[in-house]
Amino acid sequence: MSVYYDEIEIEDFEYDEELQIYHYPCPCGDRFEVSKEDLQQGKTEATCPSCSLVVKIVYDEDMFKLESDENTVVKNKPVKVAE
Repeated sequence: MSVYYDEIEIEDFEYDEELQIYHYPCPCGDRFEVSKEDLQQGKTEATCPSCSLVVKIVYDEDMFKLESDENTVVKNKPVKVAE
């Protein structure tokens, strides 16, 4: 069991669309980071790479799983061929 420095809602993280990473400032001056892929896999904590602090990420897991499931459905959807 981890001891969390704080619990932070995903809405408070900033999102880098290019890297698909959420980040939040750490008191040490660095930042906590978690990837969109990690959230889709159910990850609920982020560790600062410069110090030992860990935060718990509060978010609706269904929000990220739903998006992942929709992508899967679209990829497997049959394509109609014009006759």
